[in-house]
Amino acid sequence: MDVRRAARRWWLVPLTFVVTGGSIAVNAGHPLPMVLGALSALVLFWLWRTPELVVLNGLLVGGYFLAGGDNGPVFLTIPVATLIAALTADVRRWLPFTVVGAVAVWAGLLVRGVRDDVVDISSWQSLGIGALVAAAAAIGTEVRTRRRATRDRRDRAVADEKLRMAQELHDGVGHGLAVIAMQAGVALHVLDQDPVKARASLEAIRDTSRASLDALRSELAAISGTAPRRPAAGLADLPALLDRVRAAGLRVDATPDVASPTPEVAAGVGEVAYLVVQEALTNVLRHAHATRASVTCEQRADRWVVTVRDDGRGSAVQDEGMGISGMRARVARVGGTLRVGPYDGGGFEVVAELPS
Repeated sequence: MDVRRAARRWWLVPLTFVVTGGSIAVNAGHPLPMVLGALSALVLFWLWRTPELVVLNGLLVGGYFLAGGDNGPVFLTIPVATLIAALTADVRRWLPFTVVGAVAVWAGLLVRGVRDDVVDISSWQSLGIGALVAAAAAIGTEVRTRRRATRDRRDRAVADEKLRMAQELHDGVGHGLAVIAMQAGVALHVLDQDPVKARASLEAIRDTSRASLDALRSELAAISGTAPRRPAAGLADLPALLDRVRAAGLRVDATPDVASPTPEVAAGVGEVAYLVVQEALTNVLRHAHATRASVTCEQRADRWVVTVRDDGRGSAVQDEGMGISGMRARVARVGGTLRVGPYDGGGFEVVAELPS
């Protein structure tokens, strides 16, 4: 028995003393009811591990009355046993045993009532026990349900936080590594023919590495609780993002809205728009074998529509992976929709519709 489980049962100790002492006091000269009353209380200690033993409590109490036991605190063990069973296990596990135990108690009361000519009193006692058992079952089930709901919410929050951290690292570090890989390829290709361009690529690798390391340190510091997370990027940061991608060798055309974003976009929507463009361009660099991409960001009625297209090898999405599924989840959280797939021009497109 561990310490936490023992601490959870401490209140059964005084209850056992009360039931045992009361059974001895009201059944002087009748040892069998004394023993059955004490055992009915001792069974409660094992109910936390085996709720099916609620039936044993009922059989012991029923035997107590069959043996001629008088009214006393033994009645307390019946609703307590039901409460413990309901707190410990699902209702389908303990309910049949509780019903059998209650029937045993009622049978014992009925036999004692007929034998002692107190049927009326035994009938009222049976009704009272039934009501107490029902109330204990309802209370225990409600408490267990709430505890399980709280635990589920906590587990879901932990899982969501883990997913968020994975997405943050994927978006920030993954994008940087994709740009670095492209820049390294450019540098190797022109190293002998164009040292100036090779140097520019190496400088871009250096700058992108620093930015990726800063993003990684910031996220790790936030996870450890030693520092707040970095301010989220928004539409105002798109020009710098496009410049990094262009430096990797991909031609990126952008509408004026991207170069001069409107300040009316909500911060959360602006962050999602930035991350959609970043992930889409990262996928272009890594997978599309494209030479050109276009980014548009325009307002249509009450929606912002962000579109990223490339001239690479467009194909249907077989496995969205963390990148596209992360984009879809972020867009959905702000009330938007995401569409990805090939388009008529032959390449691939990512279209996010976001509330303005």
